[in-house]
Amino acid sequence: MQTILGAGGAIGIELAKVLPIYTNDIRLVNRNPKKVNPTDNLFPADLSNKDQVFKAVEGSEIVYLVVGLAYNTKIWQQRWTPLIKNIIDACLLHKAKLVFFDNVYAIGGNNVNHITETSLISPTSKKGEVRAEVDRLIMDGIEKRNLNVIIARSADFFSSVKGNSVLMNLVYDNLAKGKKAQWFCNAKVIHSNSYTPDLAKGTAMLGNTKDAFNQIWNLPTDAQKITGEQWIDIFAKEMNASNKYKVLPSWGMQALGFFVPIMKELYEMRYQYDRDYFFDSSKFNKHFNFTPTTNEMAVKQTIKELKNKK
Repeated sequence: MQTILGAGGAIGIELAKVLPIYTNDIRLVNRNPKKVNPTDNLFPADLSNKDQVFKAVEGSEIVYLVVGLAYNTKIWQQRWTPLIKNIIDACLLHKAKLVFFDNVYAIGGNNVNHITETSLISPTSKKGEVRAEVDRLIMDGIEKRNLNVIIARSADFFSSVKGNSVLMNLVYDNLAKGKKAQWFCNAKVIHSNSYTPDLAKGTAMLGNTKDAFNQIWNLPTDAQKITGEQWIDIFAKEMNASNKYKVLPSWGMQALGFFVPIMKELYEMRYQYDRDYFFDSSKFNKHFNFTPTTNEMAVKQTIKELKNKK
C-alpha cells in the first residue's frame, strides 16, 4: 500500500492522480479525505495525534508526507517537530519507506541564488529554522536509525489549485480582475516556480525507485531563468491582459503585516524575492531523463483548467 499523508492539498491531489501508474492500493489520509481514484482507500485522521499517525502508517509500503500546515510561524514551531518525529517513528515501526515533500526554506540568504541538493543549510527566517530542524531529524534517521527516506524539495509552486501560491494570488487573480499584477521586492530578478503536476509526477517516480532513497532530490522544474516581470508577461499574454504591474517593497510588506496576517508571515521570506532565486533540478532530470513542463505551457494549462472550472 502507498499512503498519502495530507491528501487533500494541491500536491496530495495531484500525487493521487499519478500513483495508479505504480499501484491500485492507495490510502488517502487527512481529516476529511475524498476519493481521487475509484479504488482509493479513505482514512480520516488527525495527524497531530500520535496514535492516529501510527494507525495511518500501519500497512504502508511507502508513505508520502505532503502535509501543508497553516502558513503561520507559531503553528510551524509548535507542530512540525512533533509531527515529523511521530511519522519517522511510525515508519520505522511499520517498516515503511518515507518520501518527504519539502520546500527550500532551510536554505537562506544568497544561497538561494542557485539551489541544488548540496546547497548549504542556512536558514535566515524562523520558518526556515523549523524546516532545517525537520531536515536534521530526517538525516539523523538515516544515519542512526536505518530510516529509508527521500527528501523531495520544491520551489514555490503553482497550478489551478491556487492555495497560497504567490504567483496565482498576486499575478493571476489581479489580472483576472482587470487590475495590475503585483510582485514582491524586485520583479527584475530571477524567481523559479515549480508546476504542481510535475512535482507530483516526480514525487511518485522517486517513491517507486529503490536507488533514489536516502538522498535529497530537487523535484523537476523548468530550468529557464525567469524573472518576476517575465512571469507577469507570460500570464498577461495568455490572459489577453495588460502586463503592467506594481512592486510591493519590503518596507511595504512589513507595514501591511500589521493589518494583513499573511503579509506578516511573508515579510521574513523577502530574501526569496529581493535577489535571484533559482531552483536547479538537473540531478532529477538527468537521472530520470525527464523534461519538465515549460513555464509557458504550465501557465497555459493552468489558465485552461481555471476556465474549465468556471
